[in-house]
Amino acid sequence: MGHKLRIVYMGTPEFAVLPLKKIVEAGFQVVGVVTNPDKPAGRGQQLQESAVKKYAREAGLRILQPERFRDEEFLKQLAELKADLQLVVAFKMLPEVVWSMPPLGTVNLHASLLPDYRGAAPINRAVMNGETYSGVTTFLLKHEIDTGNIIFQQRVEIGEKMTAGELHDELMVKGADLLLKTVQAMEEGKYTLTDQSSLLQGREAIHAPKIFKEDMKIQWNGELETIYNHIRGLSPFPGAWSELQAIGSKEALLIFKIFEVQKIQQTHHQAFGEIHTDGKTTFDVYVKGGIIRILELQLSGKKRMRIEDFLRGFRLEDYRLKC
Repeated sequence: MGHKLRIVYMGTPEFAVLPLKKIVEAGFQVVGVVTNPDKPAGRGQQLQESAVKKYAREAGLRILQPERFRDEEFLKQLAELKADLQLVVAFKMLPEVVWSMPPLGTVNLHASLLPDYRGAAPINRAVMNGETYSGVTTFLLKHEIDTGNIIFQQRVEIGEKMTAGELHDELMVKGADLLLKTVQAMEEGKYTLTDQSSLLQGREAIHAPKIFKEDMKIQWNGELETIYNHIRGLSPFPGAWSELQAIGSKEALLIFKIFEVQKIQQTHHQAFGEIHTDGKTTFDVYVKGGIIRILELQLSGKKRMRIEDFLRGFRLEDYRLKC
């Protein structure tokens, strides 16, 4: 017996592709896919399709790319799809006129264990905060962002060395399975809803606001663990950054991103932010509680490189960190 649910899927980045693929391959009727309009990118400013659009086009699915969700033509097209259920993964905020349209509501897949880490950057923020676990949640949308009733959750451990990129990939796989489980349960009517406030038990939820450039800057006067978590929590995207300044110059600043580091607990009497290098294989920064050993970085406008390759063509001895 085939699936009767009519589903509209909404998403844009790579994180949203696997969940859509799982639902299509399970035989569900995806009657429409809503994704961002094509955008110019790269040096040639060629129009680029979203990852979700590429998959939807290859799968022969109907695609809608509204500039505005309240556009009358888009709302008409959406209504004509007669969806029983809408699914949202890594997408923009939707107005009520959109999320309230299907009779079963609109389900969102969120990359955290709600009610904690509500907001735009749950994966980065969890690692930056040194959490030892995270997870994925499916819930029904309502007015306040990421506050709707929970359907299912799946916990994922965060290893001590795990980067945000590695957590992203694991949550993507777990999230795809959880969303499929959610759709199957909703089709059968075999699910319960949990009010998020009952899980908070009077405390405030942890939030995960959008990350801006200044949030990415490394504060070298911080604790060893804090700096270490900051760097891995922004790796590989958007990337923690710092600045090198030529010794004896007040103007020559080189911006660089750091993607991989090692933390070395050590008692020392060096100034925080002071650099030590052997000129060949090590780029160490003294911080409170030890040393941050930089293993992979990228100078602005250059390619990513291992520290050995970087030091082969760069005299680090002539620079200091701008703290």
